[in-house]
Amino acid sequence: MKPTVGVIGCGAVGQAVGAALVVLGFCDRLLLVSRSAEQAAALRDDLDDMRVAYGSPVRPYAAEIDELRDCTTVVVAVRAQFTNSHSTDVRMGGAEANSVVISALAARLRGYTGTVLMVTNPVDLMTRLFADVSGCPRVFGVGSALDTARYRLTVARLLSVPVDAVHGHVIGEHGDAAVICASSTTVNGMPVPVPLQQVHDELTRRPGRISAGISRTRYGPAGAVVSSLRLLLGLEGGRTSP
Repeated sequence: MKPTVGVIGCGAVGQAVGAALVVLGFCDRLLLVSRSAEQAAALRDDLDDMRVAYGSPVRPYAAEIDELRDCTTVVVAVRAQFTNSHSTDVRMGGAEANSVVISALAARLRGYTGTVLMVTNPVDLMTRLFADVSGCPRVFGVGSALDTARYRLTVARLLSVPVDAVHGHVIGEHGDAAVICASSTTVNGMPVPVPLQQVHDELTRRPGRISAGISRTRYGPAGAVVSSLRLLLGLEGGRTSP
């Protein structure tokens, strides 16, 4: 029997995650939770159309928070309503507003025994906050997974090599404080000189460029969620970091 996955937040990232899960068929049931019952129902209907058109076995449902306790994994992609005035380290702009929402969700899910995957920014702080308030034993953030994907892609383009040939990592806090592991980066298993300034500039500018063009990053974070779910659900060998 396949797992049940819950998604809290039916905005840009939640929609992208839902669509990816319907196509990939990781789960039997997909429970969608939103502050707006109408939004959750609308996304359910849209994904139901997608399910039938594509031939997916995944059944989407509009749900309430308390129904998520039976989920194998819960993805948290909710965002508070606020205006972000930060021009640098923009992810921190939502810390105060999002912490209120995350604390309330964590309190509702106190005692949940499954796995929680945090997407809400600032993701590292929200991951820790959710873990502390909820007491859930397995709470992960997707920040370093997304930063690492962007890093590998940038290095591949700058060095004109396939992205699959690049092995490297970005660690630490998601955002401006992230640390590029240049000394351990390899191409086809061989160490390479990483053009750090060019890489740093691209990693700094890329999220803003995406947001300026399509209002919000969504598919990159969704890809990081899907990649993490493969590991957390035991569908693929490997490790992810809490």
